[in-house]
Amino acid sequence: MPRGRRAGVCLHLTSLPGPYGIGEIGAAAHDFIDRMAAMELSVWQFLPLGPTAYGDSPYQPLSTFAGNEMLVDIGDLIDLGLLADTEVSELAALPKKFVDYGSLIPVKSRLLQLAAGRFETSVAPGILEDFRDFLGRHDEEWLHDYALFRILKTDHGERPWPEWRSEFVHRDAAALAILELDEADRIRSIKIIQYLFFRQWSRLRDYANERGITLFGDMPIYIALDSADAWAHPEILRVDEHGRPSHVAGVPPDYFSADGQLWGNPLYDCEHHAQQGFDWWIERLKATTDLVDIVRIDHFRGFEAYWSVPADAETARDGTWEPGPNGAIFTAVQDALGSLPIVAEDLGVITPPVERLRDDFAMPGMHVLQFDVCDPGFELSDVVENSVCYTGTHDNDTTIGWFHGSPDDIRSAEEIELTQKAVLELTGGCTETVHTDLIKAAFSTEARLAIAPMQDYLGLGSEARTNTPGTLGGNWRWRYIDAELTRDVCDNIASMVSASGRAPAD
Repeated sequence: MPRGRRAGVCLHLTSLPGPYGIGEIGAAAHDFIDRMAAMELSVWQFLPLGPTAYGDSPYQPLSTFAGNEMLVDIGDLIDLGLLADTEVSELAALPKKFVDYGSLIPVKSRLLQLAAGRFETSVAPGILEDFRDFLGRHDEEWLHDYALFRILKTDHGERPWPEWRSEFVHRDAAALAILELDEADRIRSIKIIQYLFFRQWSRLRDYANERGITLFGDMPIYIALDSADAWAHPEILRVDEHGRPSHVAGVPPDYFSADGQLWGNPLYDCEHHAQQGFDWWIERLKATTDLVDIVRIDHFRGFEAYWSVPADAETARDGTWEPGPNGAIFTAVQDALGSLPIVAEDLGVITPPVERLRDDFAMPGMHVLQFDVCDPGFELSDVVENSVCYTGTHDNDTTIGWFHGSPDDIRSAEEIELTQKAVLELTGGCTETVHTDLIKAAFSTEARLAIAPMQDYLGLGSEARTNTPGTLGGNWRWRYIDAELTRDVCDNIASMVSASGRAPAD
């Protein structure tokens, strides 16, 4: 966590403005860092950076180590001479206010492959040397397996790896050797595109840190079965020899869902991880902290105990609690990597053992005012110093949408009215300024870090919501446009940050 009281913004990279259909990690991201400095915001939180698949969710990435190719900055590739302005016109014609993944992915993938094909004959010798260094650091660890996985997944109609031809499901050495020989160019292309992502990200991180901006990443606790990690290392999971899970992840029935939530991710083989000294987790966290300064681990309570559901169950009702690795995993990580720049996502029903695990390693927890405000007796003074206080997260409606009730809101009119009353009593504000009132409330707490989504800073409604949990389609699409982040908006945010004593100079 950064020193002192700080304020930040939650904005995923895909939501940045820009000319090429999706937020990218080049000029638009650098410009946003400059805007943050002007707004006195010093922490930028975003969602996982891995390559996405069906549904476009960053929480079900195809690799826990690879970068999302769709975030590669096209302008940088033009500057490097890998693409021409005339070649990106189809990409430039895509919508600017939202991400149209169905149109974006095939067009941008083709352009990235075109750039990769020119890479080794077009870039400067220093970049080629840097690429070779990149291969030396990552090829054996994850990059080569990721390249093979992406080729095989494409060649099998994008089906999950347990549905591939048997020799590839079981990673037959002879079959993989033939694939490597026959598909050498495709393998090289994937590796070059990954290099371009990490080269651009390294420049972005340096730019942020030079300007006093802390990068705050996010890591799902579970990996997807349909991922390079699961295919290359099935031994870390509770899956059989054919890649079929015996049990899957979820959460039990609660106030929000009578059947619980059946996520479907394969569970870890905790005994295997312990026997290996949690080496895989150490490598995973090292790779993450090589990219960011702080990382939030989603569903932190799963380290203490996790809900295990038989793979053939229709709902999460049939699950049971099983013990997690508890503190042993964080001791191993701390011994290997030093202090843990981890924020624990400890929302929902959290037990005293989970709180002890969090506190034993001095990890900040989370407060979300949209959740807390209706809890009987909640006061802003309940927010502890070693925590991150949010108005809402990427899974919440915007504050304006939540306050007024969106068309698809599951709350009754009476519940919305009770929420409105509680918010106005807590903030002492009014309906017209509820978004800034709730931000000021978060800023006023003792939490060392207070964060609001970009949509709340901009005062946007439900049309700007990032994600609605439990739904498919229409998520992860929102983008802001430059014209929305006016000088007046920036000045107003800077004033709120400064008045709360959260400016970097304080």
